[in-house]
Amino acid sequence: MSDRYEDNSKVSGQLIRAAKVGGAMAGLGARLAGARYLGVGIDKDRHAEQLKTAIGGLKGPLMKVAQILATIPDALPKEYAEELRQLQTNAPSMGWPFVRRRMATELGPSWQSRFGSFEREAAHAASLGQVHRGTLTDGTPVACKLQYPDMASAIDSDLRQLKMIFSLYERYDKAISTARIHEELAERLREELDYAREAKAMRLYAQILKDEPRVTVPEPVADLSTRRLLTMTWLDGKPLLDFKDAPQDVRNDIALALFRAWYVPFYGYGVIHGDPHLGNYAVREDSRSINLLDFGCIRIFPPAFVGGVIDLYHALRTNDDALAVHAYESWGFTNLSKEMLEVLNIWARFLYSPLMEDKVQKIQEADNGLYGAQIAGKVRAELSKLGGVEPPREFVLVDRAAIGLGSVFMHLRATVNWHRLFHELIDGFSVQNVEKNQKAATSSVAI
Repeated sequence: MSDRYEDNSKVSGQLIRAAKVGGAMAGLGARLAGARYLGVGIDKDRHAEQLKTAIGGLKGPLMKVAQILATIPDALPKEYAEELRQLQTNAPSMGWPFVRRRMATELGPSWQSRFGSFEREAAHAASLGQVHRGTLTDGTPVACKLQYPDMASAIDSDLRQLKMIFSLYERYDKAISTARIHEELAERLREELDYAREAKAMRLYAQILKDEPRVTVPEPVADLSTRRLLTMTWLDGKPLLDFKDAPQDVRNDIALALFRAWYVPFYGYGVIHGDPHLGNYAVREDSRSINLLDFGCIRIFPPAFVGGVIDLYHALRTNDDALAVHAYESWGFTNLSKEMLEVLNIWARFLYSPLMEDKVQKIQEADNGLYGAQIAGKVRAELSKLGGVEPPREFVLVDRAAIGLGSVFMHLRATVNWHRLFHELIDGFSVQNVEKNQKAATSSVAI
Protein backbone atom coordinates (compact mmCIF):
# COMPACT_ATOMS: atom_id res chain seq x y z
CA MET A 1 0.00 0.00 0.00
CA SER A 2 2.77 2.43 0.92
CA ASP A 3 4.62 1.68 -2.34
CA ARG A 4 1.50 2.49 -4.35
CA TYR A 5 1.04 5.69 -2.38
CA GLU A 6 4.65 6.71 -3.05
CA ASP A 7 4.28 5.94 -6.76
CA ASN A 8 1.05 7.97 -6.96
CA SER A 9 2.68 10.78 -5.02
CA LYS A 10 5.64 10.79 -7.42
CA VAL A 11 3.39 10.86 -10.50
CA SER A 12 1.28 13.59 -8.94
CA GLY A 13 4.40 15.62 -8.18
CA GLN A 14 5.60 15.30 -11.77
CA LEU A 15 2.22 16.40 -13.16
CA ILE A 16 2.14 19.42 -10.87
CA ARG A 17 5.72 20.26 -11.81
CA ALA A 18 4.99 19.97 -15.53
CA ALA A 19 1.96 22.23 -15.18
CA LYS A 20 3.97 24.84 -13.27
CA VAL A 21 6.86 24.79 -15.74
CA GLY A 22 4.55 24.89 -18.73
CA GLY A 23 2.32 27.58 -17.27
CA ALA A 24 5.12 29.88 -16.17
CA MET A 25 7.10 29.61 -19.39
CA ALA A 26 4.06 29.75 -21.69
CA GLY A 27 2.83 33.00 -20.13
CA LEU A 28 6.24 34.63 -20.30
CA GLY A 29 6.85 33.27 -23.80
CA ALA A 30 3.54 34.65 -25.04
CA ARG A 31 4.49 38.07 -23.75
CA LEU A 32 7.82 37.95 -25.60
CA ALA A 33 6.12 36.72 -28.77
CA GLY A 34 3.64 39.58 -28.58
CA ALA A 35 6.47 42.05 -28.26
CA ARG A 36 8.39 40.55 -31.17
CA TYR A 37 5.65 39.79 -33.71
CA LEU A 38 2.79 42.11 -32.82
CA GLY A 39 4.77 45.16 -31.85
CA VAL A 40 3.30 45.14 -28.35
CA GLY A 41 5.39 47.19 -25.94
CA ILE A 42 7.15 45.36 -23.10
CA ASP A 43 8.78 46.59 -19.91
CA LYS A 44 12.02 44.55 -20.03
CA ASP A 45 13.01 45.28 -16.44
CA ARG A 46 9.63 44.19 -15.09
CA HIS A 47 9.42 41.20 -17.40
CA ALA A 48 12.96 40.08 -16.45
CA GLU A 49 12.04 40.29 -12.77
CA GLN A 50 8.93 38.17 -13.40
CA LEU A 51 11.06 35.63 -15.27
CA LYS A 52 13.48 35.38 -12.34
CA THR A 53 10.58 34.96 -9.89
CA ALA A 54 8.92 32.26 -11.98
CA ILE A 55 12.08 30.23 -12.50
CA GLY A 56 13.36 30.78 -8.97
CA GLY A 57 10.09 29.55 -7.52
CA LEU A 58 10.27 26.36 -9.57
CA LYS A 59 13.80 25.40 -8.37
CA GLY A 60 15.47 22.37 -9.96
CA PRO A 61 17.10 21.91 -13.38
CA LEU A 62 15.21 24.74 -15.05
CA MET A 63 16.89 27.20 -12.70
CA LYS A 64 20.30 25.69 -13.52
CA VAL A 65 19.69 26.41 -17.21
CA ALA A 66 18.88 30.04 -16.35
CA GLN A 67 22.06 30.27 -14.28
CA ILE A 68 24.18 29.04 -17.18
CA LEU A 69 22.53 31.43 -19.67
CA ALA A 70 23.15 34.34 -17.30
CA THR A 71 26.85 33.43 -17.14
CA ILE A 72 27.55 33.84 -20.88
CA PRO A 73 28.10 37.49 -21.83
CA ASP A 74 25.41 38.78 -24.22
CA ALA A 75 23.60 35.45 -24.44
CA LEU A 76 20.59 37.34 -23.06
CA PRO A 77 19.57 41.02 -23.01
CA LYS A 78 21.29 42.72 -20.08
CA GLU A 79 18.02 43.27 -18.20
CA TYR A 80 17.39 39.51 -18.17
CA ALA A 81 20.98 38.51 -17.45
CA GLU A 82 21.19 40.83 -14.44
CA GLU A 83 17.99 39.42 -12.91
CA LEU A 84 18.85 35.78 -13.62
CA ARG A 85 22.37 36.20 -12.27
CA GLN A 86 20.80 36.71 -8.86
CA LEU A 87 19.59 33.10 -9.00
CA GLN A 88 23.23 32.02 -8.62
CA THR A 89 23.59 33.27 -5.04
CA ASN A 90 20.37 35.06 -4.20
CA ALA A 91 17.47 32.89 -5.40
CA PRO A 92 14.15 32.80 -3.49
CA SER A 93 14.55 30.59 -0.42
CA MET A 94 12.08 28.37 1.41
CA GLY A 95 10.95 29.37 4.90
CA TRP A 96 11.60 28.11 8.41
CA PRO A 97 8.86 25.40 8.46
CA PHE A 98 10.63 23.62 5.60
CA VAL A 99 14.04 24.08 7.21
CA ARG A 100 12.88 22.72 10.55
CA ARG A 101 11.24 19.68 8.92
CA ARG A 102 14.25 18.88 6.73
CA MET A 103 16.73 19.17 9.60
CA ALA A 104 14.59 17.03 11.92
CA THR A 105 14.13 14.39 9.21
CA GLU A 106 17.85 14.19 8.52
CA LEU A 107 19.34 14.57 12.04
CA GLY A 108 16.47 13.80 14.41
CA PRO A 109 14.14 15.95 16.54
CA SER A 110 16.94 17.28 18.77
CA TRP A 111 19.03 18.44 15.80
CA GLN A 112 19.48 21.98 17.14
CA SER A 113 21.42 20.69 20.15
CA ARG A 114 24.11 19.46 17.74
CA PHE A 115 24.91 23.02 16.66
CA GLY A 116 26.23 25.97 18.62
CA SER A 117 24.03 28.21 16.46
CA PHE A 118 21.89 27.92 13.35
CA GLU A 119 20.52 30.87 11.35
CA ARG A 120 16.84 30.63 10.44
CA GLU A 121 17.20 32.70 7.24
CA ALA A 122 19.02 31.14 4.26
CA ALA A 123 22.38 32.70 3.37
CA HIS A 124 22.11 31.44 -0.21
CA ALA A 125 19.46 29.64 -2.23
CA ALA A 126 20.19 27.81 -5.47
CA SER A 127 18.60 25.33 -7.86
CA LEU A 128 18.43 22.14 -5.78
CA GLY A 129 18.94 23.38 -2.23
CA GLN A 130 19.56 26.32 0.06
CA VAL A 131 22.40 27.09 2.47
CA HIS A 132 22.14 28.18 6.12
CA ARG A 133 24.97 29.49 8.26
CA GLY A 134 25.64 27.95 11.63
CA THR A 135 28.38 26.97 14.04
CA LEU A 136 29.41 23.67 15.54
CA THR A 137 29.33 23.28 19.31
CA ASP A 138 33.04 24.21 19.35
CA GLY A 139 32.32 27.45 17.49
CA THR A 140 33.55 26.36 14.02
CA PRO A 141 31.54 28.24 11.32
CA VAL A 142 29.67 25.88 9.00
CA ALA A 143 27.36 25.94 6.01
CA CYS A 144 24.38 23.56 5.93
CA LYS A 145 23.00 22.79 2.46
CA LEU A 146 19.45 21.47 2.62
CA GLN A 147 17.89 19.79 -0.41
CA TYR A 148 14.49 21.09 -1.43
CA PRO A 149 11.53 18.72 -1.14
CA ASP A 150 10.55 16.44 -4.02
CA MET A 151 13.62 17.23 -6.13
CA ALA A 152 13.75 13.72 -7.59
CA SER A 153 10.26 14.26 -8.97
CA ALA A 154 11.19 17.74 -10.23
CA ILE A 155 14.22 16.38 -12.08
CA ASP A 156 12.22 13.52 -13.63
CA SER A 157 9.57 15.99 -14.81
CA ASP A 158 12.08 18.50 -16.20
CA LEU A 159 14.06 15.75 -17.94
CA ARG A 160 10.88 14.53 -19.65
CA GLN A 161 10.18 18.04 -20.86
CA LEU A 162 13.78 18.42 -21.96
CA LYS A 163 13.54 15.18 -23.94
CA MET A 164 10.41 16.49 -25.65
CA ILE A 165 12.13 19.80 -26.44
CA PHE A 166 15.12 17.92 -27.86
CA SER A 167 12.89 15.78 -30.07
CA LEU A 168 11.05 18.85 -31.40
CA TYR A 169 14.38 20.56 -32.01
CA GLU A 170 15.67 17.58 -34.02
CA ARG A 171 12.62 17.67 -36.29
CA TYR A 172 13.80 20.88 -37.89
CA ASP A 173 17.53 20.79 -37.09
CA LYS A 174 19.28 17.42 -37.39
CA ALA A 175 22.79 18.81 -36.92
CA ILE A 176 23.28 17.23 -33.50
CA SER A 177 21.68 14.05 -32.20
CA THR A 178 20.63 14.82 -28.62
CA ALA A 179 20.00 11.30 -27.26
CA ARG A 180 23.42 10.90 -25.64
CA ILE A 181 23.37 14.49 -24.41
CA HIS A 182 20.10 13.83 -22.62
CA GLU A 183 21.51 10.62 -21.12
CA GLU A 184 24.52 12.48 -19.75
CA LEU A 185 22.50 15.36 -18.30
CA ALA A 186 20.04 12.94 -16.71
CA GLU A 187 22.77 10.93 -14.99
CA ARG A 188 24.65 14.00 -13.75
CA LEU A 189 21.48 15.70 -12.45
CA ARG A 190 20.40 12.61 -10.53
CA GLU A 191 23.88 12.37 -9.02
CA GLU A 192 23.50 15.93 -7.78
CA LEU A 193 20.69 14.79 -5.49
CA ASP A 194 23.09 12.54 -3.56
CA TYR A 195 24.80 14.79 -1.04
CA ALA A 196 26.79 11.84 0.33
CA ARG A 197 28.42 11.57 -3.11
CA GLU A 198 29.00 15.32 -3.13
CA ALA A 199 30.80 15.09 0.22
CA LYS A 200 33.12 12.46 -1.27
CA ALA A 201 33.74 14.66 -4.32
CA MET A 202 34.57 17.56 -2.00
CA ARG A 203 37.18 15.43 -0.22
CA LEU A 204 38.53 14.30 -3.60
CA TYR A 205 39.01 17.90 -4.73
CA ALA A 206 40.60 18.90 -1.44
CA GLN A 207 43.13 16.12 -1.97
CA ILE A 208 43.82 16.95 -5.63
CA LEU A 209 44.14 20.71 -4.98
CA LYS A 210 46.03 20.54 -1.68
CA ASP A 211 49.15 22.07 -3.27
CA GLU A 212 47.24 24.90 -5.00
CA PRO A 213 47.66 27.93 -2.68
CA ARG A 214 45.09 30.03 -4.52
CA VAL A 215 42.24 27.51 -4.30
CA THR A 216 40.34 26.60 -1.13
CA VAL A 217 37.79 23.78 -0.86
CA PRO A 218 35.35 23.41 2.06
CA GLU A 219 35.58 20.39 4.36
CA PRO A 220 32.47 18.23 4.89
CA VAL A 221 31.29 17.42 8.43
CA ALA A 222 30.46 13.73 8.20
CA ASP A 223 28.32 13.26 11.33
CA LEU A 224 26.07 16.20 10.37
CA SER A 225 25.59 15.17 6.73
CA THR A 226 23.20 12.78 4.95
CA ARG A 227 22.07 12.18 1.37
CA ARG A 228 19.85 15.30 1.57
CA LEU A 229 21.82 17.46 4.02
CA LEU A 230 25.44 18.50 3.56
CA THR A 231 27.22 20.29 6.39
CA MET A 232 30.63 21.76 5.55
CA THR A 233 33.03 24.40 6.81
CA TRP A 234 31.96 27.94 5.97
CA LEU A 235 34.25 29.85 3.58
CA ASP A 236 34.03 33.64 3.43
CA GLY A 237 34.24 35.22 0.00
CA LYS A 238 32.81 37.84 -2.34
CA PRO A 239 31.03 37.33 -5.70
CA LEU A 240 33.39 37.20 -8.64
CA LEU A 241 31.57 39.99 -10.49
CA ASP A 242 32.47 42.36 -7.65
CA PHE A 243 35.98 42.26 -9.16
CA LYS A 244 35.16 42.92 -12.82
CA ASP A 245 36.52 46.48 -12.46
CA ALA A 246 39.45 45.60 -10.15
CA PRO A 247 43.03 46.36 -11.27
CA GLN A 248 44.18 44.21 -14.20
CA ASP A 249 46.71 42.22 -12.15
CA VAL A 250 44.01 41.28 -9.61
CA ARG A 251 41.67 40.08 -12.36
CA ASN A 252 44.50 38.10 -13.93
CA ASP A 253 45.33 36.41 -10.62
CA ILE A 254 41.69 35.40 -10.14
CA ALA A 255 41.64 33.97 -13.67
CA LEU A 256 44.82 32.01 -12.95
CA ALA A 257 43.28 30.52 -9.80
CA LEU A 258 40.13 29.55 -11.71
CA PHE A 259 42.10 27.99 -14.56
CA ARG A 260 44.11 25.80 -12.20
CA ALA A 261 41.06 24.93 -10.06
CA TRP A 262 39.37 23.43 -13.11
CA TYR A 263 42.23 22.00 -15.12
CA VAL A 264 44.73 20.62 -12.59
CA PRO A 265 42.12 17.95 -11.71
CA PHE A 266 41.27 17.30 -15.36
CA TYR A 267 44.73 16.97 -16.90
CA GLY A 268 46.28 15.36 -13.85
CA TYR A 269 43.47 13.08 -12.67
CA GLY A 270 40.78 12.93 -15.38
CA VAL A 271 38.25 14.69 -13.12
CA ILE A 272 36.23 17.80 -13.94
CA HIS A 273 33.92 20.16 -12.07
CA GLY A 274 31.04 20.29 -14.53
CA ASP A 275 29.13 23.32 -13.22
CA PRO A 276 31.18 26.48 -13.84
CA HIS A 277 28.53 29.14 -13.25
CA LEU A 278 29.32 32.28 -11.28
CA GLY A 279 27.71 31.13 -8.04
CA ASN A 280 30.13 28.22 -7.65
CA TYR A 281 33.19 30.25 -6.73
CA ALA A 282 33.92 33.24 -4.52
CA VAL A 283 36.95 35.48 -4.22
CA ARG A 284 38.76 35.35 -0.89
CA GLU A 285 39.82 38.29 1.28
CA ASP A 286 43.22 38.65 -0.39
CA SER A 287 41.43 39.32 -3.74
CA ARG A 288 43.87 36.91 -5.42
CA SER A 289 42.55 33.46 -4.49
CA ILE A 290 39.19 31.69 -4.70
CA ASN A 291 36.85 29.34 -2.91
CA LEU A 292 35.67 26.49 -5.15
CA LEU A 293 32.12 25.47 -4.20
CA ASP A 294 29.34 23.00 -5.03
CA PHE A 295 30.67 19.56 -5.94
CA GLY A 296 27.42 17.95 -7.06
CA CYS A 297 28.34 17.77 -10.76
CA ILE A 298 31.72 16.00 -10.79
CA ARG A 299 32.61 13.80 -13.75
CA ILE A 300 35.41 11.21 -13.76
CA PHE A 301 36.69 10.44 -17.27
CA PRO A 302 38.59 7.52 -18.73
CA PRO A 303 42.27 8.61 -18.89
CA ALA A 304 42.28 7.96 -22.66
CA PHE A 305 39.61 10.67 -23.04
CA VAL A 306 41.95 13.21 -21.48
CA GLY A 307 44.69 12.01 -23.83
CA GLY A 308 42.35 12.71 -26.73
CA VAL A 309 41.90 16.33 -25.61
CA ILE A 310 45.68 16.83 -25.73
CA ASP A 311 46.06 14.90 -28.99
CA LEU A 312 43.54 17.18 -30.66
CA TYR A 313 45.48 20.25 -29.50
CA HIS A 314 48.67 18.92 -31.09
CA ALA A 315 46.75 17.88 -34.22
CA LEU A 316 45.37 21.39 -34.70
CA ARG A 317 48.78 22.98 -34.18
CA THR A 318 50.46 20.74 -36.76
CA ASN A 319 47.50 20.23 -39.15
CA ASP A 320 47.75 16.47 -38.55
CA ASP A 321 44.40 15.07 -39.73
CA ALA A 322 45.25 11.49 -38.75
CA LEU A 323 45.99 12.53 -35.16
CA ALA A 324 42.78 14.59 -35.09
CA VAL A 325 40.75 11.56 -36.20
CA HIS A 326 42.47 9.48 -33.52
CA ALA A 327 41.55 12.13 -30.91
CA TYR A 328 37.89 12.24 -31.92
CA GLU A 329 37.67 8.46 -32.04
CA SER A 330 39.18 8.20 -28.54
CA TRP A 331 36.20 10.30 -27.40
CA GLY A 332 33.69 8.06 -29.13
CA PHE A 333 33.07 9.72 -32.51
CA THR A 334 32.80 7.15 -35.28
CA ASN A 335 32.96 6.98 -39.09
CA LEU A 336 34.37 10.47 -39.55
CA SER A 337 34.53 11.61 -43.16
CA LYS A 338 37.03 14.24 -44.27
CA GLU A 339 34.17 16.77 -44.52
CA MET A 340 32.91 15.96 -41.02
CA LEU A 341 36.43 16.28 -39.64
CA GLU A 342 36.77 19.75 -41.15
CA VAL A 343 33.49 20.90 -39.57
CA LEU A 344 34.32 19.50 -36.12
CA ASN A 345 37.69 21.22 -36.33
CA ILE A 346 35.99 24.62 -36.81
CA TRP A 347 34.54 24.34 -33.29
CA ALA A 348 37.72 22.79 -31.92
CA ARG A 349 39.87 25.65 -33.25
CA PHE A 350 37.52 28.14 -31.59
CA LEU A 351 37.89 26.38 -28.21
CA TYR A 352 41.64 25.86 -28.49
CA SER A 353 42.54 29.19 -30.09
CA PRO A 354 43.63 30.97 -26.84
CA LEU A 355 46.11 28.12 -26.20
CA MET A 356 47.81 28.19 -29.58
CA GLU A 357 50.06 31.25 -29.34
CA ASP A 358 52.73 31.86 -26.72
CA LYS A 359 51.63 35.38 -25.81
CA VAL A 360 49.59 37.33 -23.26
CA GLN A 361 46.05 37.80 -24.56
CA LYS A 362 42.35 37.82 -23.70
CA ILE A 363 40.46 34.54 -23.90
CA GLN A 364 39.02 36.05 -27.12
CA GLU A 365 39.23 39.51 -28.60
CA ALA A 366 35.57 40.45 -28.04
CA ASP A 367 34.35 40.71 -24.43
CA ASN A 368 31.04 39.04 -25.24
CA GLY A 369 29.67 35.68 -26.37
CA LEU A 370 28.51 36.79 -29.82
CA TYR A 371 31.55 35.44 -31.69
CA GLY A 372 31.15 32.02 -30.08
CA ALA A 373 27.46 32.02 -31.01
CA GLN A 374 28.36 32.82 -34.63
CA ILE A 375 30.88 29.96 -34.75
CA ALA A 376 28.34 27.57 -33.18
CA GLY A 377 25.74 28.62 -35.75
CA LYS A 378 28.14 28.03 -38.63
CA VAL A 379 29.11 24.59 -37.29
CA ARG A 380 25.47 23.61 -36.78
CA ALA A 381 24.59 24.61 -40.34
CA GLU A 382 27.49 22.61 -41.81
CA LEU A 383 26.68 19.57 -39.67
CA SER A 384 23.09 19.63 -40.95
CA LYS A 385 24.33 19.51 -44.53
CA LEU A 386 26.40 16.42 -43.69
CA GLY A 387 23.51 14.58 -42.02
CA GLY A 388 24.35 15.46 -38.42
CA VAL A 389 26.56 14.00 -35.71
CA GLU A 390 26.03 12.26 -32.37
CA PRO A 391 28.43 13.70 -29.76
CA PRO A 392 29.63 11.19 -27.15
CA ARG A 393 28.30 11.65 -23.62
CA GLU A 394 31.71 12.54 -22.18
CA PHE A 395 31.94 15.52 -24.52
CA VAL A 396 29.03 17.35 -22.84
CA LEU A 397 30.66 18.49 -19.60
CA VAL A 398 34.08 19.23 -21.12
CA ASP A 399 32.41 21.52 -23.65
CA ARG A 400 30.28 23.10 -20.92
CA ALA A 401 33.31 23.73 -18.69
CA ALA A 402 35.29 25.30 -21.54
CA ILE A 403 32.42 27.63 -22.50
CA GLY A 404 31.52 28.42 -18.89
CA LEU A 405 35.07 29.24 -17.84
CA GLY A 406 35.68 31.19 -21.02
CA SER A 407 32.63 33.29 -20.16
CA VAL A 408 34.05 34.02 -16.71
CA PHE A 409 37.39 35.06 -18.22
CA MET A 410 35.48 37.39 -20.55
CA HIS A 411 33.68 38.95 -17.58
CA LEU A 412 37.06 39.49 -15.90
CA ARG A 413 38.65 40.78 -19.12
CA ALA A 414 41.70 38.77 -18.05
CA THR A 415 44.87 39.05 -20.12
CA VAL A 416 46.98 35.96 -19.51
CA ASN A 417 49.39 33.70 -21.39
CA TRP A 418 46.91 30.83 -21.70
CA HIS A 419 49.41 28.85 -23.80
CA ARG A 420 51.94 28.69 -20.94
CA LEU A 421 49.27 27.92 -18.34
CA PHE A 422 48.13 25.02 -20.48
CA HIS A 423 51.64 23.70 -21.13
CA GLU A 424 52.43 23.77 -17.41
CA LEU A 425 49.72 21.13 -17.09
CA ILE A 426 50.29 18.99 -20.19
CA ASP A 427 54.07 18.92 -20.69
CA GLY A 428 55.19 15.42 -19.79
CA PHE A 429 51.59 14.17 -19.93
CA SER A 430 50.92 10.44 -20.22
CA VAL A 431 47.69 8.49 -20.05
CA GLN A 432 49.42 6.06 -17.68
CA ASN A 433 50.17 8.84 -15.18
CA VAL A 434 46.55 10.03 -15.24
CA GLU A 435 45.39 6.45 -14.71
CA LYS A 436 47.74 6.05 -11.72
CA ASN A 437 46.78 9.41 -10.19
CA GLN A 438 43.08 8.80 -10.71
CA LYS A 439 43.20 5.35 -9.15
CA ALA A 440 45.07 6.61 -6.09
CA ALA A 441 42.83 9.65 -5.56
CA THR A 442 39.46 8.00 -6.11
CA SER A 443 40.26 4.87 -4.10
CA SER A 444 41.00 6.98 -1.00
CA VAL A 445 37.52 8.59 -1.08
CA ALA A 446 35.62 5.70 -2.76
CA ILE A 447 33.63 7.99 -5.07
